[in-house]
Amino acid sequence: MGRVRLDAAKLLQKRGKLDIPADQYKFLWVIEFPLMLYDEEAGRYVAAHHPFTAPVPEDAELLKSDPKKVRGQHYDCVLNGMEIAGGSIRIHQPQLQKMVFEEILNIPQDIVSERFGYMLESFRFGAPPHGGIAVGFDRLISVLAQKSSIRDVIAFPKTQKGQDLMNDAPGVATAKQLRDLHIESIAEA
Repeated sequence: MGRVRLDAAKLLQKRGKLDIPADQYKFLWVIEFPLMLYDEEAGRYVAAHHPFTAPVPEDAELLKSDPKKVRGQHYDCVLNGMEIAGGSIRIHQPQLQKMVFEEILNIPQDIVSERFGYMLESFRFGAPPHGGIAVGFDRLISVLAQKSSIRDVIAFPKTQKGQDLMNDAPGVATAKQLRDLHIESIAEA
């Protein structure tokens, strides 16, 4: 939908129906995304952002009865139509986090214990509410520099194949590098 909105804006600009001054910066906070999405193929709910995102407090009671109605405490900051930052408030109550893992996301209890037991145990001692946000500095600079692609402002841009042409990465690993890292090459296998 974001791409459609941006394309529509470009079309309106081209037709003279929309004027977006280059020297104005319009910020927008996007909030109250759905916490869960239903994956038809898997036949279960999946986290819309990540499984540690806290629900909006007044929606928490809907988690068991209607998870798709629960809003999450995750957010994006948009500048002139470009997402420049995103983050979330995390679940800090062990019972709620365990319930989300096991009852909503249907992660088996043994896997929850193995992968996240340390965190659930530490939350029992009183984790404060916490969260964060990550700013895409490259995205912010591309908006400020009026560039359509972050590749125009990144010091070491990658190609669409993930290659870094400045330092020829990825490159071939030497036999010594593989040995030092205890990796067996395909040719040796």
